[in-house]
Amino acid sequence: RDFNERCAQCSEVNWGLTDGGRFYCRSCHNVTERTREVVNTDFITNSRVQTISKGLRKPEEKDGGCEWYICEGFQLVLKKQVEALEALGVCPQMKDEILCNFWRCYLQKSKQAYCKRSAGETVKALSVCESSTDVDSDPERPSLLHLLSLSESEGDLQTDCSFASSVSKVSESTSVYSGSVDGSLYLMKNQKEKLRMTMPMTLSFCYMALLWVREPITLSELLRFVVEGHIPYLNVFQHFPEKMKLCGLDLKIFCVESWPVYEEVFNKMHELAAFLDLPRFPDITDSCFLHPDMLCMKYLMEANLPDELHNWTCRVVKKIGIGEVDFLTLMPGNKSTRKVKYDVLAAAVIVVVLKLLFLLDDHYEWLLSEFAEERNKNNTEGGPYFEFKKWYEVVKHSLDVEQKKLDEEKAKYLWRCEKPLFYSVKNKSKVLKRRQMVVNLQNQFGKLSGSVQRAEKPNPSSFQLRWSEENTGSCFHRHSLKGILQEKCGLLTAMNPDYWLCTVKLCNEKLCGHLAHYREVEFPQSYHFVLGLFSFLLRIQPSYIHDEVCMIEHKLFNKKLCKKLKYNTVLRK
Repeated sequence: RDFNERCAQCSEVNWGLTDGGRFYCRSCHNVTERTREVVNTDFITNSRVQTISKGLRKPEEKDGGCEWYICEGFQLVLKKQVEALEALGVCPQMKDEILCNFWRCYLQKSKQAYCKRSAGETVKALSVCESSTDVDSDPERPSLLHLLSLSESEGDLQTDCSFASSVSKVSESTSVYSGSVDGSLYLMKNQKEKLRMTMPMTLSFCYMALLWVREPITLSELLRFVVEGHIPYLNVFQHFPEKMKLCGLDLKIFCVESWPVYEEVFNKMHELAAFLDLPRFPDITDSCFLHPDMLCMKYLMEANLPDELHNWTCRVVKKIGIGEVDFLTLMPGNKSTRKVKYDVLAAAVIVVVLKLLFLLDDHYEWLLSEFAEERNKNNTEGGPYFEFKKWYEVVKHSLDVEQKKLDEEKAKYLWRCEKPLFYSVKNKSKVLKRRQMVVNLQNQFGKLSGSVQRAEKPNPSSFQLRWSEENTGSCFHRHSLKGILQEKCGLLTAMNPDYWLCTVKLCNEKLCGHLAHYREVEFPQSYHFVLGLFSFLLRIQPSYIHDEVCMIEHKLFNKKLCKKLKYNTVLRK
């Protein structure tokens, strides 16, 4: 009753006593360092002491935490992510046989585990650590790096004990606060040479494993599942065990305040594959989901385009050779081969086919639409003719609705996690009090305003836009292309013989970062709408799809472009 201080965890005054004499909060069960002072007046002099309370053999860690390392945290993140992928239907072998081996190989290559560190490397690391003010650590911490394996049946990882204990000793005299042992050591500049682990790289690991087992999940789908909350990424550290205290410098490593970016995850995956010296990945054949023919079929259905367009996409893929096994299969470290973005490549093939048939110059596609509309009025047999104008109106309406929903969800997203974060021990009590006040105010205002609770997240799906084939007015899958095709030499060809190129000459991708530059004002609106549609489906910038379109066009019209360039050179001379 005499202890009236507020609890640092919940700000309540409701104390009880543990068996060891410490005060604990009855509201949140937080145990403090304060003990009850007992004055015993019944002590008899000249009596012999019979027993002595030994107390704890090992002093408790600060705030009830334990010693942990940064790679342990990333391993827990990977474990949560691969378990979420298994819940989505990924084969169970990916966790223990693929991703676990990739992770072990990375730890060995980066010299964090499964290796013997030389004395010279240890001294060098410690000298740099001393000069850069390392983490605040307890000198009584054990010196072994104890990792939780990805598989429950796997044993603990083995690392260099001398180096781990040395880091703990160096950290005794430091002032930078961190819950982990090697927080600031991990953030040092020289760690970049070892391909330092980051949160986006956890998704690179997952995508690399998915690609190895050839699962029917593209990178764009993986990132969309992350944004929708089906795969842990944002605030994933909330799932860390209670003993793994996360604070200070650890927040810079595990606290994510932005959505994952396609290019970053994609490029890091290729860097990882080369860094790990992985062999050639399993072949991407025509029966694999990642083959352009298969992905084109999926995106044609989702974009509500006629099924007959699939024959044209297959012809383009075969003509320019982007369906070959050697072109599609990843060969780590081979700089001569182009990095294939399977989903972006398939979307670009569809865009090229639409340009071949409809030109997409804001003029010819509308003329074809008027022609198809007249034919549909007199058509009594077979399926309706495809009208580009009607398709544009139906898809644009659905796209605007879905885009608005996505923007609202992003605007309402609560970036702050439920578990309060603090960067130093001094501010811990203040942060906890403020967090409790914020929660209380939110609950009170919610009751007064009668705000509706957030609905549960929908089940994951490969399709974002769905079209009912029973409704022929809004579904164009079974519409015919006869109105825009003509038979020539036994083959169906487009009535329009013209075609406009997005660019005549490609840029150097290594220097510019793009094969071609995309500006909306320089291209027709129809072309921009089609790019925007696939940009929404893949959740990437339209410029990346434009790059692939330019690459396909140059492969498709290579001979004509060479003749044109030679002709221009002669004219200049």
